[in-house]
Amino acid sequence: MEESAGPNEARAPLGLIELLSDLKDPDSYAHAWRQRCRDWASIPDYEEGDKIRLAAPVTLTDGSTCQIVTATHYRRGRQKRRCYRIEETGGLVRLSKATLAGSELIGSVKGEVSPVLAEYLAGRE
Repeated sequence: MEESAGPNEARAPLGLIELLSDLKDPDSYAHAWRQRCRDWASIPDYEEGDKIRLAAPVTLTDGSTCQIVTATHYRRGRQKRRCYRIEETGGLVRLSKATLAGSELIGSVKGEVSPVLAEYLAGRE
């Protein structure tokens, strides 16, 4: 299958997208698919302890909503699973990567460690 045939998933790695030849038609399906792949890749991968404001409130199964969460994890057997602690209630919730689209980093544990370490890490980004 090639990109103009209409792949449903838009999660191709950026390295692959960059290898593709230029498109002649900017209105083609392939052009839109490449942009969706870039959009997917631009969703941040937060680190443990990062405080995040979601782009829109998320409605949970119990009917409550949350918008500010902190990245954390829980263990299931030997596996470490990503989850998010709800700021208001302290409860844990699993969120899809798509839910994180448009979110912003409010605070990071990296910056709270020490001012010297925060300055060093800021220079690396």
